[in-house]
Amino acid sequence: MTEDLFRTDSYLATCTATVIAAGPEGIRLDRTVFYPMGGGQPGDTGRLTLEDGGAVVITDTRKDPETGDIVHVPEADATLPAVGATVTAAIDWDRRHRLMRMHTLLHLLSSLVAGGVTGGSVGDGKGRLDFDLPDKTVDKESLTAALNDLIARDAPLSMQWITDAEMEAQPDLVRTMSVKPPMGTGRVRLVAIEGVDLQPCGGTHVARTGEIGPVTVTKIEKKGKHNRRINLALAEPA
Repeated sequence: MTEDLFRTDSYLATCTATVIAAGPEGIRLDRTVFYPMGGGQPGDTGRLTLEDGGAVVITDTRKDPETGDIVHVPEADATLPAVGATVTAAIDWDRRHRLMRMHTLLHLLSSLVAGGVTGGSVGDGKGRLDFDLPDKTVDKESLTAALNDLIARDAPLSMQWITDAEMEAQPDLVRTMSVKPPMGTGRVRLVAIEGVDLQPCGGTHVARTGEIGPVTVTKIEKKGKHNRRINLALAEPA
């Protein structure tokens, strides 16, 4: 299984790695900083640079559901590197950082809304969460103010690890009704926002809430009898 360096350090933008497989479905490395699509967060983009200076543009990153390997999807008609080649893997850092800011913002949103999360999406500069709310109990202006207040606290984020068994014994930690926490490897990562939130998550996040920058609730939509969709947007990149 690919060593996922982003799991312990979201700020790693590059790493050296060895190609362990390359084929029509993509390129597999022994280690990577590329985050694969999952948990509502898109896969990273970027490039793999070979020792001779040649490069392969990566347009998406996915996880092989059978092996757990991370697959780097190259642009169409790219010349694939040879197995055993050493490459420098570099993500599109500006895009990743916006995704990190938005993913962390969605954690703040889930801490403010009293309802189970029925769906969500982390986008580049925008995102959304769907909540099981039978009535319209939130409004754009008050929620925007509350989110920016939490951001202004500049609360630090940290990671904790618990076993799968400990996770199963604490179901109240799970906010998502349709997506299970990342289990199966024997341990689960919890993301803690000091004084604000604690929940299992495998995505990438910023180090402090202040790094998110100003945000706006752009729209609250009714998506069914018991579903409200809250759409968010970042201000200009910090």
